[in-house]
Amino acid sequence: MDSIDTKRLNESNLDDRAWSGCAVLFLGCSSPAHNLLSIYKDEQGKFSLFKVIKLTLTDSVGGLEGYEILKLHDADPFLGVELKFMDMNLCQRFLESYACGSLLQFLSQHASRLLSIPDGVVMETQLKAGAHTMDHSLNDLDSCLEHVRQSQPVRLRDDEVTQLEQQLQNSYGPPSQSPQELPKNCFLFQKRVFDDRPLTSADQQRFAAHIGRDWRRVGRALQKNCRGLKGPAIDNLAYEYEREGLYEQAYQLLGRFIQSEGRSARLGRLISALEETKLTNMAEIMLGIQPRD
Repeated sequence: MDSIDTKRLNESNLDDRAWSGCAVLFLGCSSPAHNLLSIYKDEQGKFSLFKVIKLTLTDSVGGLEGYEILKLHDADPFLGVELKFMDMNLCQRFLESYACGSLLQFLSQHASRLLSIPDGVVMETQLKAGAHTMDHSLNDLDSCLEHVRQSQPVRLRDDEVTQLEQQLQNSYGPPSQSPQELPKNCFLFQKRVFDDRPLTSADQQRFAAHIGRDWRRVGRALQKNCRGLKGPAIDNLAYEYEREGLYEQAYQLLGRFIQSEGRSARLGRLISALEETKLTNMAEIMLGIQPRD
């Protein structure tokens, strides 16, 4: 019996290492004036839409590894995004983010910023693995994972996706100055130089409007060098402003940082905290960076 159990355990571990599966995420928009298929078919809009998809997926799974986009295709009225997962835990995080609405929230935020889609416009999604539509069975994640695992890829990554990935990698220009030539009161982000100015109330508002549930992660990063956020300060903010919601909690966090640090509460420190927590897209929002076509 022991040898049989050991064999099963080894087979299970092998399955975990070799785990893979596919799902198709369908994306749409309730406004005919902002049809995602039309944006996809426009050569200039295609890259911006691809960046929206990449940022949405990165935020949903917490990183860039363990999955890849195989193909984008016309699934009128939706845009189909064929995904391959190479890690079961990452796929589970993706499914959880989709089920709780976080993925849709990320999609709306990035579409609003990069595609100029108004905040009031409703984004639409659907998720399939093979012939199985998973939107009505998301309460059973084990079953959804099995459907994804059973749906194996039938193609390699499309050449168009490869070109878009390369364009995304090249979308940030060369460094304007070497680190040795960095002017005083400036900082580098994505090889570009920015003025390291004190944070303002406008920064508070922008941060609070876009950071969502990740405000605590940023708070933990800022906490390392801010006495006003030490100890239970962040948990206290969460409890004190729970009724007011995520916007107010995030607004008060940055307000506490500014109040505690004074003129030392600078933009560069916030951007560093966002980079540390891998919230690069949020750093771009704070800096007003727009995608390059």
